[in-house]
Amino acid sequence: MKEKNASRGPLLIKNVLVEGKPNDIFVDDTGTIAAIGEGIARTCREDAAISIDGNGDLALPGMVNTHTHAAMTLLRGFADDMPLQAWLSEKIWPLEAHLTGDDVYWGTKLACLEMIKSGTVAFNDMYFFMEDAARAVDEMGLCAMLSYGFIDLFSDEKREAECRATERLVAALSGMQNPRIRAAVGPHAVYTVSPHGLRWLSEFAMKEKIGIHVHLSETEKEVSDSVSQWNKRPVRILDECGILTPRTVAAHCCWLDREECALLARKGVHISHNPASNMKLATGRAMPYHWLREDGASVTLGTDGCASNNNLDLFEEMKTAALLQKHAWNSQTLLPATEALGMATSAGARALGFGKGILAVGEPAHIILVDSQAVCNTPLHNYASNLVYSCQGSAVKTTIVQGKVLMKDRVVTGEEAILESASHAAAALVKRAADNSG
Repeated sequence: MKEKNASRGPLLIKNVLVEGKPNDIFVDDTGTIAAIGEGIARTCREDAAISIDGNGDLALPGMVNTHTHAAMTLLRGFADDMPLQAWLSEKIWPLEAHLTGDDVYWGTKLACLEMIKSGTVAFNDMYFFMEDAARAVDEMGLCAMLSYGFIDLFSDEKREAECRATERLVAALSGMQNPRIRAAVGPHAVYTVSPHGLRWLSEFAMKEKIGIHVHLSETEKEVSDSVSQWNKRPVRILDECGILTPRTVAAHCCWLDREECALLARKGVHISHNPASNMKLATGRAMPYHWLREDGASVTLGTDGCASNNNLDLFEEMKTAALLQKHAWNSQTLLPATEALGMATSAGARALGFGKGILAVGEPAHIILVDSQAVCNTPLHNYASNLVYSCQGSAVKTTIVQGKVLMKDRVVTGEEAILESASHAAAALVKRAADNSG
C-alpha cells in the first residue's frame, strides 16, 4: 500500500518566529524544507499551492515521542493510584488479554489524534496487533517506528511464535511502502525475554537493518532480580546478546550505575526518559541524566502509555523531566530548557531516523506552530523557557508532517468520529473483560 498522503502541493509558511527571529518557510512538493529565512514569502509566493500565515507564531521542529504504547489510550484512567504489581496483575494485564485488532486500531487513532493536537509528529510504539496500529498511523499521517512486543517468558515454544509474529509485522510494514512508517523489533525486557530470544532479535534487526525498542532498568527489582538469577545486571545481559546498538532505543533507564551510563554512550544507544510514568509508578529513582550527559549519551523523551502517564503531551513531559532532574539530583542548573527542548525534538528524531529534527533546508518538513499570543507565551522573554516551563500541547495551533497539514488552527479532520469510535471500543473492551472474569 502506497502512502495515502503522498500527493501534496508546495507549502508556504509565512510570518513565523524561528528561534526568536522572523522567518518564512517554503516546503516543496516532496515535503522537504526548500527555503527558510526572512523574505522567503516574496520569492516563493507564486510557487506555493498552500499558504499559511503564522501571524508571528513560534515555528518549531515537531515533537518526537520515543517510548509509548499508543493503543493504551483506551486504558486511560482505568486504574490509577495502585501498587505497581497489583496495578499490572489485577487491572492492566487482565484487560489487555481481551484486546482485539480493532481495539488497537481505534486506540492508536485516538493516540495519533492526541499527538497531532499536542505537536508530536513521530513516535516509537511497542504493543500488540501492530498491523492494525500501522493502518491507523497510515491514515492519520504521523511518522512512527512500530514494534511487536516480544515476550517469550523463557519458553522455547512461545519464543518460536514470537519470532514468527515479529517477522510477519516487519514484512507487513515493508509491504506498505510508506516512508513515514518504520519497523523495529521489540524485546520487552530482560525479565520477559530469554537470552535466546534477545540474540535472535539482535541478529534479525541487524539483517533487516531496523531498530530495536526495549525497556531497561525501570525498577530496582528488575536489576536485583537480574543479579540474583543471572549474576548480571540488565545492561550487561543486553550487551552480551547484541541488543545495545546505535539503532536501539532503551526506555526508562532509572536504575543505571555510572559504568552502565558510559557503556550505553559508547554503544550509541538512545535513552528514552519517561519522567511522568516513572514518578507515577514510583520507580524510586530518577534516570541519572547528569551521568548520561557527561558521557555524551543520546537522551530523548517519551511519555510511556496512557495507562501509566494518562496523556501523550510532550510539552508537559519536557517540564516534568526538567523539574524531576533538578529535584532528584539537587541541581538547579541540571537539564535546562534548551536541553529539554532538544530531547523532545532533535534527539528524538535522530533516534527514530526521521531526519535531524531541526528546521533547515533539506530536512523533512515536520513543523509545528505554537501560539505566540497565548497566555503561556506572554511575555515572551525567552521562547525556550516558555515552551518548556509555561506551555502545554494546547498552545500548538498547527501541526505539519512531511509537508502535509494535519492540524490548522486546532482543527483536525475527523476528530469527532475518532473520539466516538474510540470511546465505544474502550467501553466494549471493559465489558468483555468483565463478562469473562471469574
